[in-house]
Amino acid sequence: MKHFLSLQEIQSLPTWISEAVELKKDPYRDHALGKGKVLCLLFFNNSLRTRLSTQKAALHLGMEVMVMNFGSEGWLLEYEDGTIMDHGTAEHVREAAQVIAQYCDIVGIRAFAGLKDRKTDEAEQTLTAFARYAGIPVVNLESSVGHPLQALADAITIAEHNTRKRPKIVLSWAPHPRPLPHAVANSFVEMMKKQDAEFIITNPEGYDLNPEIRQGITVEHDQAKAMEGADFVYTKNWSSFTDYGQVINQDKNWMVTMEKLGKARFMHCLPVRRNVVVEDAVLNSPQSLVMAQANNRTYSAQLVLKKLLQQL
Repeated sequence: MKHFLSLQEIQSLPTWISEAVELKKDPYRDHALGKGKVLCLLFFNNSLRTRLSTQKAALHLGMEVMVMNFGSEGWLLEYEDGTIMDHGTAEHVREAAQVIAQYCDIVGIRAFAGLKDRKTDEAEQTLTAFARYAGIPVVNLESSVGHPLQALADAITIAEHNTRKRPKIVLSWAPHPRPLPHAVANSFVEMMKKQDAEFIITNPEGYDLNPEIRQGITVEHDQAKAMEGADFVYTKNWSSFTDYGQVINQDKNWMVTMEKLGKARFMHCLPVRRNVVVEDAVLNSPQSLVMAQANNRTYSAQLVLKKLLQQL
């Protein structure tokens, strides 16, 4: 595994889950592995859980950590080759990636979708450019179209709380006042394809995810029908894919309530808007797994960093 850019790097999800659960029992057992190694985290977009959990994971492994909020502290980067840089961009990614690579051993990058042009977002310019030019392992801390560390943490959480051989798991769209990327939902779907479960996506008309990603997955536009008998309900907002990046529906009836949830466990990656995406009663109930998910972000990151360190 040269980089960790997507869930495609995971050959056996059950094996990875088992390894992560073992890490939780003794987080510092591989502390010597990262001694003398440096992790650089570049945030082109803001973060809370990703930043702190990845830092904690690195410290568990004995690494030093450098953090740069590149979106506010760095130059505007140029990504196109052959460009005459006489406008807004001050540095080409070819130089920036190689310079940063001289200061660290692994680099993590967080760069959201712009939600303006689908082809540009799907090209993953920032992530792929650093993977191409840096010459060191690159970790996806959430990109335009994927959030594999979150999906791995979600898989760990489901495994720890599942009581059925083949659970029913529902990914439900929910309303949100702002257009949000597809990254979390995309990676959750890709993760579920690696699971033995009954999996359904439910969203309003016009909010179907990328057909390539949801291929083979049942999509139900009746939320109540989809959630009937569910064991886990993962709730997330995403903007339209066909009317790319647009908010075309803010139907408040899609908010998750205790009545809709039934006996299912509730999941969300956070941050979450209370009483918009989900009502207080759900988040405050024992059925909510959002804190467990947030905790497992440390161990999904730690497992990835461990595997990358072992190849250095």
